[in-house]
Amino acid sequence: MADSTQTLSGPPQAAKKPHSFTRHGVTVEDDYAWLRDAGYPEVTDKDVLAHLEAENRWFEHCMAGQQGKIDALFQEMRARIKEADKSVPQKDGDYLCWIEFEEGAEYKKWWRRPVAGGPDELILDEVALAAGKDYFNLGAISTSADGRLLAYSVDDNGSERFTARIKDLTTGELLADEIPGTLSALVWAANDKALVYSLANEQWRTDNARLHWLGQPLDSDVELYHEDDEGFRVGSSLSSNEQWLLIGTSDHETSECRMVRADDPLGEQILVKPREKGVEYDVDEREGVLYIHTNDTHENFRLATAPLADPGTWTTLIAGSDEFYLTGAELFRDFYVTEGRKTVGAGAGLDRIEVRYYDDPARVEPIVFPEASYSAGLANNPEWHVTSLRLTYESMVSPSSVYDYDVAARTLEVLKVQEIPSGYDASLYATERLEIPARDGTMVPVSVVYRRDRATTNGGGAGPLHLYGYGAYGISIDPGFSTTRLSLVDRGFAYAIAHIRGGDDLGRAWYKAGKLEQRTNTFNDFVDCARGLVARGFTEAGRISISGGSAGGELMGAVINSDPALFGAVVAHVPFVDVLNTMLDDSLPLTPGEWPEWGNPIEDKAAFEQILGYSPYDQVKAQAYPPLMVTAGLNDPRVTYWEPAKWVAKLREVKTDGNELILKTNMGAGHGGKSGRFESLKETAEEFAFILWQLQV
Repeated sequence: MADSTQTLSGPPQAAKKPHSFTRHGVTVEDDYAWLRDAGYPEVTDKDVLAHLEAENRWFEHCMAGQQGKIDALFQEMRARIKEADKSVPQKDGDYLCWIEFEEGAEYKKWWRRPVAGGPDELILDEVALAAGKDYFNLGAISTSADGRLLAYSVDDNGSERFTARIKDLTTGELLADEIPGTLSALVWAANDKALVYSLANEQWRTDNARLHWLGQPLDSDVELYHEDDEGFRVGSSLSSNEQWLLIGTSDHETSECRMVRADDPLGEQILVKPREKGVEYDVDEREGVLYIHTNDTHENFRLATAPLADPGTWTTLIAGSDEFYLTGAELFRDFYVTEGRKTVGAGAGLDRIEVRYYDDPARVEPIVFPEASYSAGLANNPEWHVTSLRLTYESMVSPSSVYDYDVAARTLEVLKVQEIPSGYDASLYATERLEIPARDGTMVPVSVVYRRDRATTNGGGAGPLHLYGYGAYGISIDPGFSTTRLSLVDRGFAYAIAHIRGGDDLGRAWYKAGKLEQRTNTFNDFVDCARGLVARGFTEAGRISISGGSAGGELMGAVINSDPALFGAVVAHVPFVDVLNTMLDDSLPLTPGEWPEWGNPIEDKAAFEQILGYSPYDQVKAQAYPPLMVTAGLNDPRVTYWEPAKWVAKLREVKTDGNELILKTNMGAGHGGKSGRFESLKETAEEFAFILWQLQV
C-alpha cells in the first residue's frame, strides 16, 4: 500500500502530495488531488483503491461495536414494511396495471390484467433481472400503445448508464434490439414501430434525442435533435393526448421545446419558442391549443395558451403571482389540473391541487385535505379521458394514502393506506409547522414531528433532535411520512425538516435567495433553524444530529465549518464538498450545466472568490469537529467518489478533536447507495446507529 498507511489502532492517513493551481491571481493548495484517478470514470489506480479500502476497513472497525444496534434497528425498520405488498391497480387502455412485492423480495414485479377479463400477466420481473447482481436499478419502463411491447432499461453498477431492451408481451421473448448507454425515458412513436431515447455521451451528458426503428441496427438510428450547448440536457416525452412527441432541452434556468407528430417523428418539427436566458417553459397540447407553463413574466410561473399555428404568441390563462407558486399543469380531455404552493400566510409551502375547466376559466375547484401540514400530489394518471384522478397524500404523522378523487362529485375515496405490520398509532405523535427567524429576519419554515410523551422519555429534559436539510436546485423537501424516521422518534428524538432557502418550498424567490451569490443564506438558515429549535426548548446545543446528501452534504460540510459545537453527530451522504475544484473542471459530466446554480469560477472572479469562501473542502480548518460519518459511491457520476475522500483526508489532517470520523465507499454502487428495499435499509440502520452512539441515546 504505497500512499496510505493504517493500523487498526488508528485511522488511515492519506499521503500528502503537493499540488496547487492559480486562478484569478489566487493560489489554491490541494494536497489530496491525487485521490482522483486520472483514468476516471475507470478507477484502477492501486494507491487510490488501497486508500478507499483502508477507509472502509476503518469504518468497519469503528462500527463493529455497534453491530448489535445496527441489527436491531434494521429488524425494527424492516418490521414496519409490509413485505408482501402491491399498489392499487390503475387503468391504462385495455389493462389494469400494478406493481407487487413478494415476501422477502428486494425488488418488485410488474403486472397487468385485461379490463375485459382474463388472467393476470407478469410483464416485468425485477427479481429475475436483478438475480446475481450486486446492484440493480430499473430506469425507464414504457408499454406500447397497442399493449404488445414493453421497453425498459437497466443499470447494474450505479453508473446511471442504462441498457434498454424491448420485450414482446405476447410471447414473453426479448427482441434482438438492445440500446446501451441510455439516460432517458423510452418513448413510443411511429405507431409503436420506433422508440425515442437519449444517449449519455462520454461526459455523461444527454445532448441528443434519437429514434430507433424496431428490428434495425443501432447505426441506422436517427438523431432527431442535437444540443450544442454543453450545459443543456435533452429529454423527450409525449403530450397528454399522446399525439405529439415533445423534445425538450434545458439547464437549471433556461429551456426550449420542439414538437413533432408522434405518428410521424421524422416530420417537420415545431419550435415552440427560441430559448431566452432565464426563461423556463414546458408545453402540452389540446385541440390545436398549446398550454405553456412558464416563468417568462413572473418568477412563480404563469399558465399561458397559444394557437398551434402561432406557438410563440402566448396569452395568459393563469397569471403569475407573488402569493402562489404554480409548479405545473396536467391536461385531460375535459378539464385540467394545476399544482402549486401558497408562498405567504397560513398554509404557505403546502401543496395545493386545483381542477379547472377549459370552457370556464373562472371555475376553480380546489381539492381539500384534512390536515394542516401535509404533502399531496397527482399520482400516475395515464389516460386522456378520465372522470376521477388518482392522488397521493401523507403527512409527518399520517402514513401514505392513495385516493381517487371524483371530479364531478368533488369527493375523495380512500383506496389504500400504507400498512405498518409492526403497528403504528398516529395519536401518539404530534407534528408542528414552525417559523424560525434567520439572522437577516427572514422567517424560515420548519416541520417537526415528535412523540407526545417525549418529555417523559427524556426524563423531563430537552431531548435529542435530528435536523434534516437540502436547500438547492429549487427542490422542496415535503413534510411527508417515513417509517424509518420512527426509529429515532420512538427513542425520544424530535425530527425536524428545515425548509431553507435554495429549495423552492416558498416559491421561486425562495430558491433564488439560496443560489449563486446568495448561496450562504442556505447555510445560515440551517444554523439559525437549529438555534431556533434550541431556543424553543426542543433540544440543546450538542444534542442535535444532522444529515444531508449530495448538495445537502455540501450543507453539512459548510455548517460544521461555521458552527461545529452546535451539532453532536453529522451524517453526510455522497457530499458535494469539493465545490471549487468541481466547478473549475468543465470535463466533468455535470459541471457546465451546474454553473447557473453555483456560478462559473473559470470566467468569473467574483464567483471564484464566493465559492472558495464556502466550499467545505477548501474551508476545513484546525478546530474541533463533531463526530462525522461520510458515504460515497465509487461509480457515482453526480458527486464523484474523490470529493468525500479528499474531504475526510483533509479533516483527518487538521481537526483538533478525537471524535469519530468514518468514511464508507460503496465500491459497486453510485449516487443512491445500495439498491434493493432491504439493502438500502441496512445503510439507514448504520446511519441511525452512528447517531445514537454519538449522542449516547
